[in-house]
Amino acid sequence: MAESAQPGLAARPGGTGRTNVLTSYDPRTGEVVGNYAVMSSGELHRTVRAARSAEKWWAELGFAGRKRWLLDWKREIARRSGELVALLCEETGKPEADAAIEVLLAVENLDWAARNASRTLDRRRIGSSWLTRNQRATVGYLPLGVVGVLGPWNNPVFTPMGSIAYAMAAGNAVVFKPHELTTGVGVWLADSWSRLAPNQPVLQVVTGDKATGTALCRAKVDKIAYAGSEAGAREVISVCAQTMTPVVVERSGKGSMVVHVDAKLDDAAEAAVFGAMANAGQNATGVQRAYVAQSVYDRFLDLVADQARKLRPGADRKASYGPMILESQIDVVRRQVRDAVARGGRAVVGGLDSIRDPYIEPIVLAEVPEESIAITGEGIGPVLIVNKVASMEEAAERINAVGTDVAVSVFTRDVHEIEAFAEQLRVGVVTINSSTAYAGIPALPFGGVGEYGQGHSHGDQGLREFSRTLAITRKRYQAPVNLSTFDRHPRHLRLAKMIFRIRHGRRP
Repeated sequence: MAESAQPGLAARPGGTGRTNVLTSYDPRTGEVVGNYAVMSSGELHRTVRAARSAEKWWAELGFAGRKRWLLDWKREIARRSGELVALLCEETGKPEADAAIEVLLAVENLDWAARNASRTLDRRRIGSSWLTRNQRATVGYLPLGVVGVLGPWNNPVFTPMGSIAYAMAAGNAVVFKPHELTTGVGVWLADSWSRLAPNQPVLQVVTGDKATGTALCRAKVDKIAYAGSEAGAREVISVCAQTMTPVVVERSGKGSMVVHVDAKLDDAAEAAVFGAMANAGQNATGVQRAYVAQSVYDRFLDLVADQARKLRPGADRKASYGPMILESQIDVVRRQVRDAVARGGRAVVGGLDSIRDPYIEPIVLAEVPEESIAITGEGIGPVLIVNKVASMEEAAERINAVGTDVAVSVFTRDVHEIEAFAEQLRVGVVTINSSTAYAGIPALPFGGVGEYGQGHSHGDQGLREFSRTLAITRKRYQAPVNLSTFDRHPRHLRLAKMIFRIRHGRRP
């Protein structure tokens, strides 16, 4: 289940204790955006049963039929995207441009999944060995059935669509539980599907709080896809383990940047500031810290500081970014900044005074010790840490030691040797001379390493994540050398041994 809402500006239960109504608020103004039912366990289970029925129809359509429906859905979302963008702005406080980009990226993933599911998942022939040439072997991928998706609050359209679109393209029905802070966008997405296929609930939304998410995990769906905090990820895994429900997890974290001595510093500084500050730093694909070669450190830090000082959070169209969506996260940022400075870090831009609920102005910290919680904790906020390193190898050691990175950006002009460096990093994505642009490549699989990711979204791997493998072999003719019988001829075994020695016993 995604992080539960804290009492505050963004989302509050309608009264004390657990109630039947969830109210969504605009984090910029505190105004009510919408009221939604907290679904009961019975309602949730009825939703899952409806999904089971719809999945049979959906799976039988085949790849071509599902492609037509999904592309129609894509066009429905695109035509009415202005509504979704406006709602996204209200529920998250994002500037309109940021909300529009999020919707655009989500639709691109839907389009890619629809068009590539057949190529990736359809049955295809594979080779056999010399012993089994009489067998025709194929492999294909079938739907799991019903997939539960638990969405996050920071990118409530783009991130869950990385599971919803790929699961549907693979032939599954989806039950989507949006985060309680951004319930409206989840309802909008489900309604947009329902307008196309009112009698086929292939995509449904369940609304409610943390307990609703827990109930979905216990509903014995065929897989749960979760994106959110470390605490939430551990809880989802624990609850799903009780019913042996497999999970795909995208834990919130953030990435790093490595700036080599030969980097184009202007480009690197621009990418670092955007990666750290966009969406008020509430992006798992963003940049938490930059490790910079000593010889260019001061110049890079000056460039970063100049760019960061130009940014301004706010609610108006000219604002660089919006408010903190999850109110409790403001205190997390405050504790991290306080700890960084207390341990000897330097506040180059902003500091504790930059935190003015619900906004946090840009903060750039330098020379922060690696043991600070500003580095070891989940970096959700418009804070960039810039530390110097003596070499690329030291940068890799620091990144791997922290172990919280989802992606790493490397800025260098020597791109020929960088892949060897990339392979030293325990992360899911490495980008060269750019920071967050990879999120716009639907074919590129996205996933973390270790605790920061189980499974993948996007790309071929994302489609297969929501499929089960079925291998089939068919005997075409009698094998000239038949070893699969107790009545095997001794000559066949002698021949097999001879061929084995020829194939595997000689030096190449």
